[in-house]
Amino acid sequence: MFFNKYFHNAADSRVGKMFPYVLQDKETAIRRSLEDTHSPTPRLRRTITTPQQSPSPPDTPPRSPKPKKESIFDFKSEAAKKVELIAKSRDERRQKLADEKAIRDQIGVHEHTNPYYEFARMIQEFKSTLEFHPLKETDGVVENQITVCVRKRPLNAREKNRNEVDVVTVPTKNQMVVHEPKHKVDLTKYLDNQHFRFDYVFDESCSNETVYRFTAQPLVKTIFEGGMATCFAYGQTGAGKTHTMGGEFKGKQQNFKNGIYALVAADVFKFLCQPPHCDKNLVVSASFFEIYGKIAYDLLAKKQRLRVLEDGKQVVQVVGLTERTVNKVDDIMDFIKKGSLERTWGQTSANANSSRSHAVFQIILRRANTRQLEGKFSLIDLAGNERGADNSKSNKQTRIEGADINKSLLALKECIRALGKKGKHCPFRESILTKILRDSFIGEKSRTCMIALISPSVGSVDHTLNTLRYADRVKELVANDFCSGESEESQNDMDLLSMEDELLENSRNVIDSCVYFHKMACQLYDSSKQAGYSKYEFAKNWKNLLREMIDVQKIAYVKAAEFCEMLEDEA
Repeated sequence: MFFNKYFHNAADSRVGKMFPYVLQDKETAIRRSLEDTHSPTPRLRRTITTPQQSPSPPDTPPRSPKPKKESIFDFKSEAAKKVELIAKSRDERRQKLADEKAIRDQIGVHEHTNPYYEFARMIQEFKSTLEFHPLKETDGVVENQITVCVRKRPLNAREKNRNEVDVVTVPTKNQMVVHEPKHKVDLTKYLDNQHFRFDYVFDESCSNETVYRFTAQPLVKTIFEGGMATCFAYGQTGAGKTHTMGGEFKGKQQNFKNGIYALVAADVFKFLCQPPHCDKNLVVSASFFEIYGKIAYDLLAKKQRLRVLEDGKQVVQVVGLTERTVNKVDDIMDFIKKGSLERTWGQTSANANSSRSHAVFQIILRRANTRQLEGKFSLIDLAGNERGADNSKSNKQTRIEGADINKSLLALKECIRALGKKGKHCPFRESILTKILRDSFIGEKSRTCMIALISPSVGSVDHTLNTLRYADRVKELVANDFCSGESEESQNDMDLLSMEDELLENSRNVIDSCVYFHKMACQLYDSSKQAGYSKYEFAKNWKNLLREMIDVQKIAYVKAAEFCEMLEDEA
């Protein structure tokens, strides 16, 4: 019996150590049996002999469930946990790589049909971070002596067919951003977002009437106050200069009624009928001529050649220019239509129907009795500016035209800069255009408005940046003059940087001209070896080639000399 008791105790101790829950269940059963033995009534009888409803148990709080004990099979070591984290991060990394590959594959599919797809996606991401507040018709008009604004045209059908993207964003009424696509050394694509600020910025939704309200309309009253007003459109060929100044095109037909020419004429006659101008006995006349190369032609007299001379009082006179009196707006419309048909057009690499001359339309106010000049409004549609590199494959005539156009535009910019810096010498004799417009650049009552036209396509981003830098240079100098908080040192640094940009641009033009000069000179020399060649034609072509080269180098020499003087002053 002692052996049995010892055996059971030993067995229980071993079982308790190996399987503790078995021993616990056994102890619970023994405890319940002892309670039934010492109780006056057995547990089973008590439950049977109680037919009445048992009293409600006392209000005791419910027991919270016992926490589940962690099984030995749920236990994981630190090494196992680290292995699981490594596996989880590996799966996440693989999923991320798979998603990136899917995006790249999608971009590759789109770029197969649209090479600018990724740039367009980056531009859209940039636009999503901006707040847009474009120009509205109800915005106020600020009157300045020099107003510089920019107009962006929409993408045309040819650009849409090539899937070109819009790289110009207009977030506010006076700011714009140009997204220049670039590539890093490892061929990674990125955007160089360049910001510009002007007096007004017109997006592609603005009409000619809106542009006129903020640009040329405030200048109309200037000519009734004895002043000179000038409004000119500048930009790349095909950017919309003739569309803005002359009127909108519907196919090949041009609607001259909503161009700035006609809108200015309508307001002039409105002012003429209002007091106090109706009592001044003023007469309105108009003239229309073009400057092609270095020669002026009268567009109202079948392109008769004009002479630009200075009289004894050093006043520039256009000899032979037709100036006709007009009594209503329809008369001016007829002059505009007639002159536009006579204008010189040509074909370039950027535009199949490009204007190759500067068109100048003038509305003149004179006293009826004395013919004394009261005021003059000059509206100028400039020829399209192009880089020398873009004309490398053009013929000789187109290259000569481009050189003359760029030379006159450079002189025009210098005259506007002189107008902004009061008291500075105005170099109006540098070109025929500035010589004719000399009276518009001098005097306290002279006011000028510049409308820079740009193309939004990615293929024209270089031209767009050149146009904006040209316009920014004009307004930058004027703004610095009126900024009292800007130091003279920072202004000189800004002038130095701008002069350096012009020097590098002229250097590139000289290089392009040298390449063309060498090619044409070799062809002329080879032609002289042929039997019976024309000596006169050889000498004439050689003279023209040398003159073209000298003109380009002369402009570059002047800019280099000015830059050297500025550096010597800084030293």
